[in-house]
Amino acid sequence: MILVSIAFFSLAALLGLLLLSLVLREKSTPKGVLFLHGGLAATGLALLIIYSISHVPRPLESIVLFVLAASGGIFMGIRDLTGKRFPKWLAVGHGLLAITGFVFLLVYAFH
Repeated sequence: MILVSIAFFSLAALLGLLLLSLVLREKSTPKGVLFLHGGLAATGLALLIIYSISHVPRPLESIVLFVLAASGGIFMGIRDLTGKRFPKWLAVGHGLLAITGFVFLLVYAFH
């Protein structure tokens, strides 16, 4: 299950890079890509939490970082869908939190 979670996060990351490049260039983001990115990441997080319920030690650092990243992502998604702007540093910070969580997850999974 943890490998499937990693796969979902990987796909979400690829779409996230596309979205970040558009945000940094002040272009509009395709809403389908926005929803797919969020859905993939949410699925990865849900699988990770389910995995963590029955495994010790748990990848708690990854979960915390992904939840923080998700909070920023939800905020940005709502702002984007309502046509409001958000600071570019928030998009970069969201990505950095997610990447850090992903690295922690990889270390946990393959250690």
